[in-house]
Amino acid sequence: MPHEAKMMKAMMLTGIRSMEMRETPQLEIEKDTDVLLKVAAVGVCGTDMHYYKEGRIGGQVVQYPFTIGHECSAVVEQVGGKVTRVKPGDLVTVDPTIACGKCDQCLIGRYNTCRDLLFLGCPGSMDGCLSEYIVMPEDCCFPARRQTSLEQIAYAEPLSIAVYAVKQSVPLENAKVGILGVGPIGLNVLLSAFDQGAAEVHVTDKLDYRLDVALSMGANWVGNPDKIDIVSEITAMQPLQLDVVFECCGDQEAVDQAVQLLKPGGQLIIVGSLKVERVSFDLDLLRWKELTVKKTRRQSGCTQAALDLLESEKINTDVLISHRFAFEQAKAAFDLVDRYADGVLKAMIIFQD
Repeated sequence: MPHEAKMMKAMMLTGIRSMEMRETPQLEIEKDTDVLLKVAAVGVCGTDMHYYKEGRIGGQVVQYPFTIGHECSAVVEQVGGKVTRVKPGDLVTVDPTIACGKCDQCLIGRYNTCRDLLFLGCPGSMDGCLSEYIVMPEDCCFPARRQTSLEQIAYAEPLSIAVYAVKQSVPLENAKVGILGVGPIGLNVLLSAFDQGAAEVHVTDKLDYRLDVALSMGANWVGNPDKIDIVSEITAMQPLQLDVVFECCGDQEAVDQAVQLLKPGGQLIIVGSLKVERVSFDLDLLRWKELTVKKTRRQSGCTQAALDLLESEKINTDVLISHRFAFEQAKAAFDLVDRYADGVLKAMIIFQD
């Protein structure tokens, strides 16, 4: 008698702004280094929203139906025969990047630009974690060491993006910093910048409620570019201008502002996914100031550092995880984030036993 496959539930994209709960065969361990994970909490990320609203990011086009999601915490259900990193029952955060470990990029530690990279919830790569179970290599599983909530453990993934971005920038001890756009990633950059010793952080966003949150988290100055000339305002306070600007909203206007705000020899770090496929620069100003422009791609080697930062209790994510939804309500979570409604920052989808 043939073996009857176990089934699991997955919340799948079925079209633009369309999402349905469906049953699909439960994933199983195939390699002796695999870990079967029971998903506990999933964060709604800006990249997920691009797939939800537009069905693509650049050349990464959704083929429906497709399960998205890459920010998650989980409980170890089963492990392969050679797994030593985790054991059944462990609570883990998941690094969604699976690198080959063999290519030229991996051999120099650039796992985020691996030639054969797989990424959780990325079209053309692998299904995401908005499902009851996922299977990941043990190297992608980072066990919690303290009694950290499942939501906070899931939050380690977006925090790692900011930790990496800060790591790629100038030394931040006593630095004057700008952050343009303070959605979840920008707010995480704010946390990471202060953790690394930034002297002053100037923040902008077009949503006033986000600016209020940034102020509550210690930002020295906040401004809405739709209401004031932020370049003039910040330059008046910092006549020598800024050491580094993190562009975290993904539009041309912010890129132009960043170039104007940086001091000679300063650095522009473009974080996250851009809303447009191309941006331009004032090359004369770029040349005159001899600026460095760097675009980060996700993160590499920063998951444990982010988890350690969360477990150190040096930062408080309670204000950042603003909304919680049951697994069955995942579409409502995406619609809320889509509308920027009800002061949403990070919406978290919580799985129930």
